[in-house]
Amino acid sequence: MVRGLDTTVRKIRRIVFTEVAKLGFKANAETLNDDMEAIPYMIVNEDNVKYRESVYRARSVVRERLRLAMGLSLRPENKHVHLTAGVEASNISDKYYEPPLMQVIPSACEGCEEKGYEVSNACKGCLAHPCMEVCPKNAISMVNGRSYIDQEKCIKCGKCKSVCPYDAISKKERPCAKACGVGAIETESHGRAVINNEKCVSCGMCMVNCPFGAISDKSQIFQLARALTEGDQIVAEIAPAFAGQFGDNITPRNLKAALQELGFSEFYEVALGADIGAIAEAHHYVNKVTTGELPFLLTSCCPSWAMLAKKYFPDVVDQVSQELTPMVATARTIKKEHPDAKVVFIGPCAAKKLEAMRRTVRSDVDFVITFEELQAMFDAKGIDLTKYEAESSFHNATGAGRGYAYAGGVASAIEKCVKEYYPGTEVKVVHAEGLAECRKTLSLAKVGRMNGCLIEGMGCPGGCVAGAGTNIAVDKAKKKVQELVNGSTRKLPPKELEEIELK
Repeated sequence: MVRGLDTTVRKIRRIVFTEVAKLGFKANAETLNDDMEAIPYMIVNEDNVKYRESVYRARSVVRERLRLAMGLSLRPENKHVHLTAGVEASNISDKYYEPPLMQVIPSACEGCEEKGYEVSNACKGCLAHPCMEVCPKNAISMVNGRSYIDQEKCIKCGKCKSVCPYDAISKKERPCAKACGVGAIETESHGRAVINNEKCVSCGMCMVNCPFGAISDKSQIFQLARALTEGDQIVAEIAPAFAGQFGDNITPRNLKAALQELGFSEFYEVALGADIGAIAEAHHYVNKVTTGELPFLLTSCCPSWAMLAKKYFPDVVDQVSQELTPMVATARTIKKEHPDAKVVFIGPCAAKKLEAMRRTVRSDVDFVITFEELQAMFDAKGIDLTKYEAESSFHNATGAGRGYAYAGGVASAIEKCVKEYYPGTEVKVVHAEGLAECRKTLSLAKVGRMNGCLIEGMGCPGGCVAGAGTNIAVDKAKKKVQELVNGSTRKLPPKELEEIELK
C-alpha cells in the first residue's frame, strides 16, 4: 500500500482486523465458525465496492486475509481445506506466532512482471536513437518507426533509459521485489510472487509496497481480544513511535485512557528499555570498542537488522550488541513488578512478532500487535480516543530513549550517553536504514572499513516510524516523535541504569 494514504488496501486490512477483533471480544466458541464464514460476505457483496474484477475473487482473498488475521496459515491451493480449519487451536488467549510471518496470498497476486525495460508510446523514433548506440548487446532496433527492445538479448542494464531524451523507456519492476533489500521475493511456476523464507528477515516492506494487497502477515489480535475479555492482568508496553499514529491531537493521556477502556491494567513506554539499552551500549562501546577488544559494535534493537547480520554476515555476529532490545528489557521490568501479568508489545514493527517468540533469548512478551492492529481493536469496541483522557500520562521516559523511533536516533542516544558519562571519548557513528543500505554497511564492516565505529542499522527506511504496522506517513510520524522527544523533561537516562540486571 502507498504509505500514509488511506488506500483501498489499507481499508480492507482495517475491516478484516476489526471483524476479527470483534470475534475475539465476543468469545463465543459455539458460533465462531459461523461468524467467520459470514465475514467475507459482509465485507464483499454485490451492493458495495467490487475490490477485484469479481466479488468471488475478492471474497477468496478476504478469506485468506481472515485466516492470517486469526493467526492461522494460508490454505493450500491444491486441496480442499475449510476456511475454519485449525481455528480450534487458535481459539485460545496464549497462541504464539508460527513462522513464516509474511505470506503471499496467491489469489491476490497479479503476477507483476519482473525487472525489465520497455519502450512506451512516448518514443519519437528520433534520428539520433541514443538508446541503440549505448546498448551493449544490440538489443534495440527500430520497428515501425519506434525503438524496440528484444527481451531475449536485453541484460537489463538500464543504459537505454538513462540516455532517452523523451524518458520514453520505462523500468518495470515488481513493487514488492523492489522494496525487498535481501532479494527474498522470487517467482513461482504461475508467475506469481513468492517469499523465500530462507532469505526473508520479516521487515514487512514487501507487504506495505504491494499495491494489490497480496502480501500479509499473521496477527494475534483475536487471541489478545480473548485475553482482555477473560479478565487477565494485561500490561501494555508502547513503542515511542506511537506519537501521531492515532490522530493529530491524540495525546499519551488519550491513548492511555483508551487502552484502559480496552481492558489493559498497566502501561509502560518501551523507551524505558531504550534508556537502559543506551546506557549499557555506551558502556559497551567505551570498554570494548575504543580499547580495541572489538573492532566495532552493531546495535541490536531492530530485529530485521539483527536477523540480517546473523543470516548473511555470520562473521560479524559477535559484534552485534548482546544487550536486551528495548522491547525485551521493558518486558523484563514489567514481569519483575507484575510476575503474573501478560505483556503486550504495541509498536510499528512486524518483525517484533517473531522476536517475541524466539527461543535463544526469553522475551517475556506474550503478545505483539502493531499500531494498525490496535486501531482496529479500538474500532471493534467503538472507542473514540478523543473522548477519553487519563489522569496521568505514561512514565517519564527520556528524550534519548524516545528518539529510538527514527533512523539515527539509536546511535545518537548512545553517543550522547558516551559524551556525558565518559567525557573526552570520541565516538565514530555510522547509521544505515533500509535493508539494502544495511547490507552494504555490513559488507564494509566485514572487510575492516568500519573499525572503531558504533553502527546502527534499521531495517525500514526511516527507522521504526516507517514500520510495516504504522498508520501515517513516515515524514509526519518522524515529526510527531521529534515533538515528543523535544517535550521530554529528561534528556538522558542516568548512568546508574547500567547497573540494572535484567538478564
